[in-house]
Amino acid sequence: MLNEINSECEENMQGSYEHMIRDFKTLRTGKVTTQVLDNIKVDYYGAPTGLDQVASVLAIDATTISVSPWEKNLLSDIESAISKANIGVNPNNDGEVIKLFFPPMTVDQRKEAVKQSKGMGENAKVSIRNDRKKANDKIKKLEKDKEITADESKASQDKIQKTTDGFIAKLEETLRAKETDIMTV
Repeated sequence: MLNEINSECEENMQGSYEHMIRDFKTLRTGKVTTQVLDNIKVDYYGAPTGLDQVASVLAIDATTISVSPWEKNLLSDIESAISKANIGVNPNNDGEVIKLFFPPMTVDQRKEAVKQSKGMGENAKVSIRNDRKKANDKIKKLEKDKEITADESKASQDKIQKTTDGFIAKLEETLRAKETDIMTV
């Protein structure tokens, strides 16, 4: 019973951490990556579809992304979806390919990206703490219902706290690395 609660709590915490990592990929750093386009959806025959499902998306160099639709009639739909996404650049359509030219990041843009990353990190911490609280509540209920002893309850809660501390430390380390990556020119 307690092992199930511990492993479920650890899985939830891992999920919270991985969610933060996915969020980080949408942030722009000094070198542009195709992940800045991950949240863009294109109307593909009536269904909102991810940009990478209807086009080839490539980072040509540190400041340029090329979007090559597999069907040429999607060119204008893709262009308008990128415009609506407000990612900080205007799409350049040459009739074959859409190119996105990202200017070098300013100091203010870098500071804003760091601020966003800290917010994402804080959200992940809150989620991890909520996972800890849920697990501890389950353990306390077991103790109250006399299914486990007070010593077992205390030991299990200590184990969950150690797991929480480990994930928070891992999260902090990842956050520092991301901040360094963003601020590096």
